[in-house]
Amino acid sequence: MYDKITLGHGSGGSLTGRLIRKTILKVFRDPVLRRLEDSAAVLIRNETRTGKLRGMKIAFTTDSYVIDPIFFPGGDIGKLAVCGTVNDLAMKGAVPRYISLSLIIEEGLAFVDLEKILRSAAATARQAGVAVVCGDTKVVDKGKADKIFINTSGIGFVKVTLGREKIKAGDKILINGTIGDHGIAVMNARLKLGLRSRMASDTAPLNLITKRLFDSKAGPHIHFMRDPTRGGVVSVLHEALEGSGFGIKLDESCLPISPEVHGACEILGLDPLYVANEGKFLMFIDPRYAGLALKVMQRHVFGKKAAMIGEVVSQPRGVWLHTNIGGTRPLLQLETEGLPRIC
Repeated sequence: MYDKITLGHGSGGSLTGRLIRKTILKVFRDPVLRRLEDSAAVLIRNETRTGKLRGMKIAFTTDSYVIDPIFFPGGDIGKLAVCGTVNDLAMKGAVPRYISLSLIIEEGLAFVDLEKILRSAAATARQAGVAVVCGDTKVVDKGKADKIFINTSGIGFVKVTLGREKIKAGDKILINGTIGDHGIAVMNARLKLGLRSRMASDTAPLNLITKRLFDSKAGPHIHFMRDPTRGGVVSVLHEALEGSGFGIKLDESCLPISPEVHGACEILGLDPLYVANEGKFLMFIDPRYAGLALKVMQRHVFGKKAAMIGEVVSQPRGVWLHTNIGGTRPLLQLETEGLPRIC
């Protein structure tokens, strides 16, 4: 029993889940919020000139970024903030259009670093095709923050309706590339581990690849999507199963993990399936359209190493891994993540 907040409460593991359900949702009871999705889908009704109501479904999200270090191989906090918000909208089946960018700056941050972060955020927004339309700036005393924190919110127009309730037994599970790149790159930079490799974060605006999927013949047959950030692949799979009564079986031989990440995880005693990602997404799709979706993904620069890694099953419940040596082991939800402040 905890009487104070710990770093583990922000890790994305089961401790985070308990904080949300037992403390936050005890106060805020809106049914849209209680779905606990990365974006909320809401219907906006407008009256036409003839007096009729016309509905438009939008996705709305918000997130805060507190990563340490603020510059890391493959990205920085500015790029991360834009990508994270754009990706949350894309995972709801939406096409992102507008975002906000608010800064909480610690006294003493060098202007050269601030300008570098802002240029990076602007370049990423242009790449993603979203407009930064509002924001806010605050400066706090030295020691009251850690260089800079960024909050972003985003709005997009829903193109494909996705949700946990659409997941069915037999659905195939796809991922658009290698697992664990972001977490290992940040860990190497933060802890100065000196791992000599070309490891870099996979931070990327995923709406550029998801829009191709939504526009393809496979689009209407996608059931659920989620980007495995804090807590990694396993945490997302457990979230997807919540309340469903289904199970998931992954095939270890199909998991795309780079030799660099595999080697680093062996040295550090980590499992890549629990390591954070910032440019990957998991997709649950009707098995009849999984092959087509995989081809669409592999033709995009953000999906060249896409793979089909598992499927939804009626039994057993939970998340399971079929190992390379022919066994099966459970992939349990962790209490906390090994490295806090990963995003």
